[in-house]
Amino acid sequence: MKDETVVLCGANAYNQKYYFNDEFAGLPESVKKELQIMCVWFVQEVGGVLMLEFQPDGTLEFRTEANEYDGSIDEIGSYLKIKQFREERKELLEALELYFKVFYLGLDPDEAGEEE
Repeated sequence: MKDETVVLCGANAYNQKYYFNDEFAGLPESVKKELQIMCVWFVQEVGGVLMLEFQPDGTLEFRTEANEYDGSIDEIGSYLKIKQFREERKELLEALELYFKVFYLGLDPDEAGEEE
């Protein structure tokens, strides 16, 4: 399992759904709400599907998908919105990576923090 990506959360504009991985139920409610707002806001503005996934090394990646026949997807807007999230929510995203490394991968908190 440590060689696979792990989905934290995501939203889908096509079926208007939000998903949160119950394995991360221990996160504070305010963090869960912030993630939901980010994901839903993204797909409402850009379209398609957005997933926040932890890579095997613990980095958090934004992954987007779109129906190949969907001409309404804003690819440039997608890139800019992800860049905006990375800048404006840098501390939150770094804290999530540390949380994953410590509680999911079992790394020592001091070692996990030094890797960034």
